[in-house]
Amino acid sequence: MKQKSYSKEFKESVIKKMMPPNPVSVSQLCRETGVSDVTLYKWRKDYTNRGIAVPGDHSKPENWAAEDKLAVIIETAGLNSAQLSEYCRSKGLYPEQIDQWKTAALSGYQHNAQIEEEKNRSRREDRKQIKRLESELRRKEKALAETAALLVLSKKCEAIWGASEED
Repeated sequence: MKQKSYSKEFKESVIKKMMPPNPVSVSQLCRETGVSDVTLYKWRKDYTNRGIAVPGDHSKPENWAAEDKLAVIIETAGLNSAQLSEYCRSKGLYPEQIDQWKTAALSGYQHNAQIEEEKNRSRREDRKQIKRLESELRRKEKALAETAALLVLSKKCEAIWGASEED
């Protein structure tokens, strides 16, 4: 089966229709353009993999995936306020939303660092406890071996000299 070839401009125009402020669903775009839904999902995934924010079928930015929000943060990192405003208008966003997303991402990284530190501390405590338990196990194994040896010796003594009269 021969695969259709679409121009870059056509792909970009279709992808732009998926973006806010008035996103069109993939099924609607299939009917309008005649492009299969599989192809549209592939295009959207390709754009997302390149770091370009293309939200799913959700119209509200609050419902965007974390990857899309992070892509927006990255895209807007070097923009001045005028450029940021223009970007926000084109995506149907507010600069405050991007600031909130950036704060959430940073707090997530800080929270992640705290979690890693807690894991490291827990690992250190676990190693100490393992060493202590292994030491206790060795001590008990030695005591058990000594007790077993004494029991064998007492049975041998009893077999050689007979039962003790003190019992």
